[in-house]
Order: sequence, then structure tokens, then C-alpha cells
Amino acid sequence: MHALALAAILFAAEPPRFESEVLPLLTKAGCNSGACHGAAAGRGGLKLSLFAGNPAADFDALVRELEGRRINRTKPADSLFIAKPTGMIDHEGGVRFDFDGAEAKLLADWVTAGAPKATTSSLRSIALTPPTVSGKSVPFETQISVSAELADGSRRDVTSMSVFTPGDETALAVRGAGVIAVLRPGRHTVIVRYLSQVRSLSITARREGVNLDLSQSPRHNWIDDEVLSALADLGISPSPQASEAALLRRVSLSLTGRLPGAKEVEAYLVDESAQKYERLVDRLLASDAFVDYWTWRLARQLRVRTGPNDEQGTLAFHGWIKDQVRAKTPLDRMAKEMVMGNGDSHENGPANFHRSAPDARAEAEYLSEVLLGIRLRCANCHNHPLDRWTQDDYHGLAAVFARVERRRTVRLIGSGEIIHPETLEAAQPRIPGERFLTFKNDPNPDYRDELADWLIEKKSGLFAKAQVNRLWKAMFGRGLVEPADDLRETNPATHPRLLERLSEEFVSSGYDLRYLLRLISMSAAYQRSGAEVDSKDVAAEQFYASYPRHALEAEVLLDAIGDVSGVPEVFSNQPAGTRAVQLVEFSKPEQALSVLGICSRQESCDAVPAGVDPLGQLTTQLHFLNGKLLNERLQSKSGFLAAAEKNAIPVSKIVDQLFLRTYCRQPTLREREFWSKELEGQSADIRKQKLQDLLWALLASREFTTNH
Repeated sequence: MHALALAAILFAAEPPRFESEVLPLLTKAGCNSGACHGAAAGRGGLKLSLFAGNPAADFDALVRELEGRRINRTKPADSLFIAKPTGMIDHEGGVRFDFDGAEAKLLADWVTAGAPKATTSSLRSIALTPPTVSGKSVPFETQISVSAELADGSRRDVTSMSVFTPGDETALAVRGAGVIAVLRPGRHTVIVRYLSQVRSLSITARREGVNLDLSQSPRHNWIDDEVLSALADLGISPSPQASEAALLRRVSLSLTGRLPGAKEVEAYLVDESAQKYERLVDRLLASDAFVDYWTWRLARQLRVRTGPNDEQGTLAFHGWIKDQVRAKTPLDRMAKEMVMGNGDSHENGPANFHRSAPDARAEAEYLSEVLLGIRLRCANCHNHPLDRWTQDDYHGLAAVFARVERRRTVRLIGSGEIIHPETLEAAQPRIPGERFLTFKNDPNPDYRDELADWLIEKKSGLFAKAQVNRLWKAMFGRGLVEPADDLRETNPATHPRLLERLSEEFVSSGYDLRYLLRLISMSAAYQRSGAEVDSKDVAAEQFYASYPRHALEAEVLLDAIGDVSGVPEVFSNQPAGTRAVQLVEFSKPEQALSVLGICSRQESCDAVPAGVDPLGQLTTQLHFLNGKLLNERLQSKSGFLAAAEKNAIPVSKIVDQLFLRTYCRQPTLREREFWSKELEGQSADIRKQKLQDLLWALLASREFTTNH
């Protein structure tokens, strides 16, 4: 009886499970991270799947490779995969856990039991409790629990086996299993991982002692409800509305990429009608300058640039985009035409979409980034470590384009396949994250049609959300998600509900570009005063308590310098009067644009951090100080200063005009008094030099080179 009881006890003591206990332990210790054995080529002769994405392969690597020498069933503690991370044998990755600790014991128990492969039901998802955290007094601690749902419907607590990674280690600290210390106010993110599943936790910490009532704050539309709700949660007071002059300059740059002229500024400032801003927005949206600027923005997003000996294709693509913007074509229809594009690429613009990438895999990456705002390329060699995309998704999407021939005439050919690196067989075409594609009755199906329909369907929401985020970034200088081509759960929006509602509104409007831009421009959030030049309150800008100051793009800045100085840039092989935002050729950018830091479009332009000032770069500063970019314009005989001198315009009037042309405002009393003293009683030559100095100072200032 005693022997039977002992046997029952031994039988009841289940050995550690490989998938749900051993692999999570290795993940938590960092053994299968990209910097260690989870790298594409492995490390030190051992290759594990990234973050345990392929348990079967990991079992083979640990138990069967090297004739099983990584485990020692006779002396489990001597197993290589225990001795190395505990420091008993020299290990390049250092000591990952104690030899006498619970982690080493779990691994030894698994080996003692014979290193079984027996698996439980596969992991379906994980959930966090609580799903969000709010606190009113910093610092504070919060306990997060993680539960795993298995394919059989059962749940288990996996908090102790999960990895908690703060998005900002200066704001958050991990104190223990699921214990997070919040160190400063703001909205912060913790990434939680268990095996291949990741979730993000949002933690909101209000500024201490601040309890705001924003019920009386200006609300022009529902956008303001969402923005003010976040500000109230964080204890941040919104700034007042911007001045009329600042708003005129801001919205002109946002919608047309161009400064208003001095006469336009003067006329707007004396207009006392209540609806003048609304009329201004409508006029800008209907202008040719809007068409030029938004053609440039979409071409930049789509990375339109001339390939080798293919100027005609580039011109056709760019011209087609411009025609669509002018005709108010919905963005979803444009996307579908590009995905389905066929024919002579010199005549059919959207066919060039397929020529923007050299092969099917590159096109899968290109489409996912420019149309869906996701970085699918991370799933090429392994499942995406921070998102739901798998290798099947990556190579399956590439397989959709496997039979696309990317010559001058874009067409489907009879054969073509993508080899999946895991199976070494042809990848099956797939809608990412959804389903594999099969056409039983067609031996040579065109899978692009179903892909295009999925891309713009309302249920997926990926296309609408990506475009809305980019439109918001165009208006504010930063996206609700940054970078704008990295939308994923572990990179959450600053205002998740706002992004969702904007996406729904965009879909309801019929993917109308102008409608959404108008909606944003009419909000009180967009019309708030800008952040100060030396402001260090990142949260205030991030959550739109004030309008985020951000740098003008190289093309917009160069056009503005030409407009203000009266000496526009002359581009090679282009007619006089061509603006930088009207250029098509970017494979060999003009020198002036290179000086200002143009995006080459070889890769995503979304990777540039929001608000990066070109004048922060030393080379650009030197060109502004000593180069011909400004100096030739200041001394030009055809520029504004030369014309003002020729027409004997009073000096005070010239000063006023320079401020109107650059800042779209009159000089302040202090500025006017200073320059009056500087210029009064000077000889013509000295006065000329000082006016050149004034114009240089204005053009080189942050107030000019940024939108604010």
C-alpha cells in the first residue's frame, strides 16, 4: 500500500512542460532574443526561434542536435543548456540565472523527466489585468497579472513567466513579477510578452495635485472631446487659441505647403467677419497649390522616384497621382488601382506601383509600409517579435506578387513562386493575418484582386487607419502613432479612441482626403497656440495641449525661402517658376534640397522623427551661415530687397514687409524699435547691409523654419 501511494505521488507530480514553462523561462532570460540565440544565424552554434516562435524547432535544437549533447539525462545539472546560462561553463551571454535558483531547478526537473516534448493545448492569446492603469499621485506601484488562453479554451496564470519591458525606463521600472513602479507623470507603455504573444499596457499618471475641469474649454467638433479627455486624465491645461496671424501661416503651410503673401496676410488680419477662417480653409482646399502639395505628399509616401532609365514611368506615376488629387478621387479607389495596375507603365501610371520594388518580397514590404502602415519586413526571417505577423503572412503576401513581371509592361506571367524559408516549399498566397488564398477553378489566378478588396474593406480597418494617421501627421507634424509606418499594438496611439473614430469618419466620408483635412483644421486642438521654441514640456505637445512646433520639409522650406527673398530656386531642366514640391525627379536631388536634408525616398520618409529641425544639422548650419543658399539671394539684383531699394520704399515699410513675408505677422513693438534704431541715420550702403542682415536673421530663425 505504501509503495502504491508513493507511486501515485510520483505519477501525479507532472514534469515541467516544454512549451508553457521551459520556453517561457528561456524567453524571460533573453536566451532566444535577437541579440542572442534568437538571431537569424543563432549564436555560439545554437539557433533558437525568436521568442519561441517555433517550439518544435526549439525542441529539436535543444534535445536532438549534436546527437543530444546539450542535455544530460544522467546528470541533468551538467546539461550544457543549464551549465552555460548558470555560469558553470563559460558562456558568451553571461550568467542568466543562479545555479541554485528556481529557474535552474525547473530546467533540471524537465531533463530528469526525460526532456519530454509532450505539449499542452497551443497558446491562443494572453490578457492583462487590469487592461489599463491610472494613478493620481506619482510615484506609485501597480500589479499586473497575465493570463494565457489555450486553444482548448482553458486559462492559466502566466505572470511569473512573462516579460515586462517599459517603453521608457526613466518613467517606469519593473520591481518584480508584474509589479510596475510609475516614476513620473504622463502616459506610458509597458510591453508584456509570454511566448510568442505580446500585449501593450497603457499607464496614465496624472500630474500631482492637478485636478482639471476642462468642461468650458473650446470644443469645435468631436476631435476636441477626445483630446481634452486625455488632457484631463493627465492634468495638463490646454493653451489658448493661436493668433489670427499664426493660424493663417499654419494652415496655409499645412494644406498647401506655401506661405501666404504679405498682401494676403494684411487682408486677412483686417477682415472682421466671423467665418473668415472657415472660408480660408475652403479656399486653400480648392486651390491649385493644394493639388501640387498633396501630390507631393502622396508621391513622397509612395516613394515615387526615377529608376534607371525610366523617367517616363516616373512621370506617368506622378502625373496620375496629380490627376487623382485634382479629381478628388477617394484614396481607397487609388489604392485598388495601384494594387491591380497592369499595362504599359509609361502610359498607365498606377502600373508603376509594382515597379517601385524590385521583386515580390520587396513589394510585400513596400505595400505593407506605404498602404497599411505596418512593418511586415520584420517577419521575413522569423515571426514579428512585436506584432501578430508571421512568416506565413510575409511570404504569403509576397506570393501574391510572385507572377508579376516588373518590366516596362507590367503583367502577370504564367509562372513564379516564393520559397518559404521554413518549409523550403512554395509559399501559399495569403491575406496577412487572415487566410490563405485558393482558386480551385483557375490554374493561373490573379490573387491581387482579393488582396485589393481586403485592403480597403471596412472590417480590417488597416488601410483607413494608416492613411488617417499620416493625414494627422501632415497637419500636426506628428502622428497619433509614431513612426507613421509602424502601427502595431505594442506601439499604441497617444489617443487610441481618436484614431479609431477618425478612421471610421474617413471610411464614412468615402475616403475623402479633403473632408478629413477640413475636419482636423476646424478643431480647437489644431487651432491652439504653438509650443514655445525652448519648451521642454514634451507631454504638452504629444497630447496637443499646444500645437507641436515642427520643422518644414526641405522642399517646403526651399520654396518658402524663394517666396520671401523674391529669388525662387531655378531647377535644372525645369521651366521657370517650378516649385520644389512640383519636382518629379528625386534620384539626383538638387544641391539646395540636399543641403536642407531632403528625404531620398529610397526607403520610408516616415522614419524621420517628428519635429527634426534641419538647422540642427551642422552642415546645414554652415550653409546657412556661409553658403550661397541664402547669401546669393540676399545680394540678388532681382530679389525683394533690390526691388524695394529701386522703388525707394521707406525703410520702416521694408521692415514690416519682411516680417509679413517670413512670419506672416507685423513686427512687435520691441522688434520695430530695435530695427528703427539700427537703420536710422545710416548711409545707403550700411542700411542695405543691415537689411540683408535682418532678412538673413529672419530666414535662419526657428520661427521661420518651423510650422508652429
